Amino acid sequence: MRGIPGGQRKRVNVGIEMVMEPSLLILDEPTTGLDCASSQLLLKALRHEALQGVNVCAVIHQPSYTLFNMFDDFVLLARGGLIVYHGPVSEVEMYFAGLGIKVPGRENPPDYYIDILEGIVKTKMRANVTPNHLPLLWMLHNGYEFPDDLQKDIENIDTIRELYTVRSISREQSFAEQSEDVDSVHQNVRQSNKLLDRKTPGVFAQYGHYLGRVAKQRLREASQQAVDYLILCIAGICIGTIAKVRDDSFGVASYGYTIMAVSLLCQLAALRSFSPEKLQYWRERESGMSSLAYFLARDTIDHFNTVIKPIIFLSTFYFFNNPRSTLRDNYLVLLALVYCVTGVGYTFAIWFELGLAQLCSALLPVVLVLVGTKPDLPRVIKELCYPKWALEAFIIVGAKKIFWRVADY
Repeated sequence: MRGIPGGQRKRVNVGIEMVMEPSLLILDEPTTGLDCASSQLLLKALRHEALQGVNVCAVIHQPSYTLFNMFDDFVLLARGGLIVYHGPVSEVEMYFAGLGIKVPGRENPPDYYIDILEGIVKTKMRANVTPNHLPLLWMLHNGYEFPDDLQKDIENIDTIRELYTVRSISREQSFAEQSEDVDSVHQNVRQSNKLLDRKTPGVFAQYGHYLGRVAKQRLREASQQAVDYLILCIAGICIGTIAKVRDDSFGVASYGYTIMAVSLLCQLAALRSFSPEKLQYWRERESGMSSLAYFLARDTIDHFNTVIKPIIFLSTFYFFNNPRSTLRDNYLVLLALVYCVTGVGYTFAIWFELGLAQLCSALLPVVLVLVGTKPDLPRVIKELCYPKWALEAFIIVGAKKIFWRVADY
């Protein structure tokens, strides 16, 4: 997401995930960068999803007391990933109060507990228990066996066992209330499961949808398209000025430069069709999207560039070079060339990450032009290079025009 602040970008990303109707949603600090009001709105939306049967897990950075109470369960970890508490939020203060840890007034409970675990705040607990013993107390509370490495480090393990008379975390809710809550959640889950019975649109319907979406994306990228066209114009001016057409060589030099420049520019531009949206593609693919419709929609919209870019290049190239072949013949050859290199760009964009795809797209046209024009290489290798066929086409249309002129004489 570009063009929006960081906090708003985070909310947009969370919203995109929620629209996909996942069964499990894991968030890393979703409220960071948001003010209190925006954080509450975000957590209310997540809580609504939880009531619909979605499992929502989040790592929260310094939550306020209001945000803290909006969660159902709370996990507190000590150093080394040892669990200090894992249970209902409504009962965490009761648990630590039973250990002699009481939160002072105007202190935020989660921040206070973290300060104790880090040794920032010194507090007096029962029987000289230190914060290092809190994971052991939680193991005792749940009846877990002590790991051997922890037993060696704790000398007063028996004292802790005798000390630990903390009552099991009392459940304030009655069984009837719990059953009522469970029934409510199950009802919401059944309602949400109805959405799973929806019919996925066919390939043609999805093709029409993606066609409209990609068209809007291209309109929003009009400035980038204009830059591509401008670079093609400049390339046509440079090549048309540097390489002059000679009848004895049929313009091989200028055509070689043309193939290299057009291949490089069009292939790099084709990477933008798939590389930036790989994550979005996989997300939509899991929800039933047709890969065929997705690809054909993007390919159809990109055909506009396939048709326009040869015209833009030739408009300046012809003005400065004046080749012997007709504009129509050169346009048809460049049209086939742009269509070919666009497909190669698609392949790199799909197979590789953006950086590697750009490197391959920059090197391949140069290497293939050198290989295709080198006479002493095996014919099989040269026939696999598209610049060889493009150069032959340019020479044929140029030689045909020269032959007609000679025939007229």
